[in-house]
Amino acid sequence: MKHKIRIYIILVIAYLLVAIPFKVMEVIPGFTDIRPVTLLGPVYALFYGTPGCIIFAIMNLVMDAVSGQLMWSSIAGLLANFAGPFLFLLYWKKVANNGPYLRTPGNIIHFSVILFLKAILEAVMITPSVALIYPDINWMVFFVSVVANTSFFPILFGIPLIILMKEELGFKMIV
Repeated sequence: MKHKIRIYIILVIAYLLVAIPFKVMEVIPGFTDIRPVTLLGPVYALFYGTPGCIIFAIMNLVMDAVSGQLMWSSIAGLLANFAGPFLFLLYWKKVANNGPYLRTPGNIIHFSVILFLKAILEAVMITPSVALIYPDINWMVFFVSVVANTSFFPILFGIPLIILMKEELGFKMIV
């Protein structure tokens, strides 16, 4: 049990180390910013399973709270930041059957497409709450920024991190 608690503390610290420096780079002030931390969603899901997905979602809510961006739409953000990585994990566990194999260009493209679809799902989950509760926010800009953040960073930086963790550092995936 102590080992798991240590791992969860490390996941929280890693989230904070990636999230905090970029919190000042806002796209829509008070609503969305440049979020490199989204690269950790698939990493946490594949290597730490459901607890990793929960930590990722809760830390998003914590960052909203400490940065003064906690709003009613943060509930949708909490749900989307859990559901996206969790459904990503389920895809690799139940649908793909053999987990992600990132050694060929075709497999990396497949992985990237699934990440992009996950990003769209998350944007579809969050955007309606923002559009309904805050009608003065341009929902299309918000939607695009969510998709861009939750696909660009995991594809560009998450995939190399996953390859490094699995192939070079010997981390075991849940799938």
